[in-house]
Amino acid sequence: MAGGNTALALLANAIATGGALIALILTFGPISGAHFNPVVTLAFLIRGDMRGEEAIGYIVVQIIGAVIGVWIAHLMFGLPVLQLSAHARGTLGEWIGEVIATFGLIGLILSASRATPDAVPYGIAA
Repeated sequence: MAGGNTALALLANAIATGGALIALILTFGPISGAHFNPVVTLAFLIRGDMRGEEAIGYIVVQIIGAVIGVWIAHLMFGLPVLQLSAHARGTLGEWIGEVIATFGLIGLILSASRATPDAVPYGIAA
């Protein structure tokens, strides 16, 4: 699709991912608050916006959903459903990036949901 242009391929992937996030958040927001990330659920639990039992249920379903999502992606791309990762993702830089991205996600959700709740799906996708 991108004719070997890595930058164009990454841009197309980012736009598609952002669009999918908007659709998913708009779809599941009214049902579950669109809690896809266990750390987001923990933040709401810590703030007192969720009960412990409810948060545990969300986190269990999030983990199950993540595993099923990986299996579906493997099937879509003709890969074995169960396989070991061939790419180690354990460097300090990757962990720091995950912490910063998660901090930004939680900050965006908490601040935007107070000020402009209708804009949250678009802010997250961006």
